[in-house]
Amino acid sequence: MIVTITMNPSVDISYKLDQLTIDGVNRVTNYSKTAGGKGLNVARVLAQLEQPVTATGVLGGTIGDFIKQNIVKDNVEDGFLTIEKESRNCIAIIHDDGKQTEILEAGPTLSEQEGENFLTHLTQLLTQNSKTVTVSGSLPKGLSVDYYTKVIALCNREHCKVILDSSGNYLMEVLKHKEKPYVIKPNLEEIESIVGQSLPTTDDQVKALSHKNFDGIMGIVLSKGKDGAIVKWGKDFYAVSIPKVQAVNPVGSGDSTVAGIAMGVELNYSPEEIIQTAMTAGILNAMEEKTGHINKENFETIVKQIQIKKL
Repeated sequence: MIVTITMNPSVDISYKLDQLTIDGVNRVTNYSKTAGGKGLNVARVLAQLEQPVTATGVLGGTIGDFIKQNIVKDNVEDGFLTIEKESRNCIAIIHDDGKQTEILEAGPTLSEQEGENFLTHLTQLLTQNSKTVTVSGSLPKGLSVDYYTKVIALCNREHCKVILDSSGNYLMEVLKHKEKPYVIKPNLEEIESIVGQSLPTTDDQVKALSHKNFDGIMGIVLSKGKDGAIVKWGKDFYAVSIPKVQAVNPVGSGDSTVAGIAMGVELNYSPEEIIQTAMTAGILNAMEEKTGHINKENFETIVKQIQIKKL
């Protein structure tokens, strides 16, 4: 069983308008409401890859109820901790030939006790035959910047392998500590920030992945979008090329890549197979209109086109 953690989920609301009228009434008939959050995208894709998956984090109020109902429909098991505070909405208004205006609620501010309650809840959840955990996105207000370090330490004690997909101070804080995730998936900008220098060439990027800050991490998947990836797994390095496809909606492709990594880790794939599965899942997401969705029927076609060169 794979567990995905989303600490600040939302209902993602998309409104499509021909024209956005400021200081007036906008009536909309083309809209959607879905359970949102990076970890929930991961969970949906895992379910579509026919992998048993439980989504957890914290949810509250009627918005939280909607998210729970939504993920269950997607064949994702509900493992969320219920809190009294209301979860958040995130609104995207698509208007005027492709412009997008976003209105993002901050979400609930958690108390220190609520943070501790989730760690207790997670401990109980991980005793149910879980061995792979994904941790995605940002933290809600109220939790300390080192909270993910506590989550990773807990998972490590329970012999679970953690795939971390977070950025900024959250990632930097994790890298400072002894307890490390099994895999991380930074982009080039994040790697450059961590090592403190520009990395214009593949050789520069490969060298950067051996930086002391990454000691103790088994896999580093340096995502480069349409240019593929550079991957360090153990002591080995790989350059990954991906096929050109007609991208419909690339949003969520990173989350889908995480789903592919989690599937490969869970099923004890070889490093090359993990990379192929991860890249394929990310590409399949880009080919679909909905965020965090893939068409599994296209999996074999794409996976054969992933080229991996050991460096």
